[in-house]
Amino acid sequence: MTRILIVDDEPQILRALRINLQARQYDVVAAADGTQAIAAVQGEHPDVVVLDLGLPDIDGVDVIRALRTWTPVPVIVLSGRRGSSDKIEALDAGADDYVTKPFNIDELLARLRAVTRRRGSPGEPARARIGRYSVDLATRDARRDDGDRQHLTRTEWRLLELLVAHPGRLIGHRELLQHVWGPTYVNEVHYLRQFLAQLRRKLETDPSRPRHLLTEPGMGYRFQP
Repeated sequence: MTRILIVDDEPQILRALRINLQARQYDVVAAADGTQAIAAVQGEHPDVVVLDLGLPDIDGVDVIRALRTWTPVPVIVLSGRRGSSDKIEALDAGADDYVTKPFNIDELLARLRAVTRRRGSPGEPARARIGRYSVDLATRDARRDDGDRQHLTRTEWRLLELLVAHPGRLIGHRELLQHVWGPTYVNEVHYLRQFLAQLRRKLETDPSRPRHLLTEPGMGYRFQP
């Protein structure tokens, strides 16, 4: 299920979006200011952020700039600011799309579908084979040929997505930690050891001798197709 973080200080906007998105099978998380938004991206790992610019504590453009220092999560701006300079500033800061208020819910839903389609597309494989499991990153589904499905946690999927998106490439500890947990966790290397061990137990044919989720001692991890 796609998780959407809505960031807006207007309770009626939050309520309307929550109702409409949940009715269409989205998982919805809400934040009322920029500080909450940054914390929610770190803690909730949304697939898309819908962000108002006029927040009470931090301007939305600064929130985008802060996010872009450590995460590529798609950001759709939903704002009453209609000037072209506001749109350019938000897009230059790293926003993926811009919708002005008042907005049409069907248009917003179309924009959401578009950014989620693009999220894993350019150059990133949608599927991978790990041990006996066929892994589909787009639908977050891991199952054997006999149909038996393996449950992975949201954190495990986040790790797997970054590794599988770059087959054969060494991904350093810092990049993995920033991608999954955020910039305040870049020294927590033991998190990686714990979660990679869990992934191997779930997916590798012989977890003690992994063939696909490889450790590069002292440096990071690598996905070997």
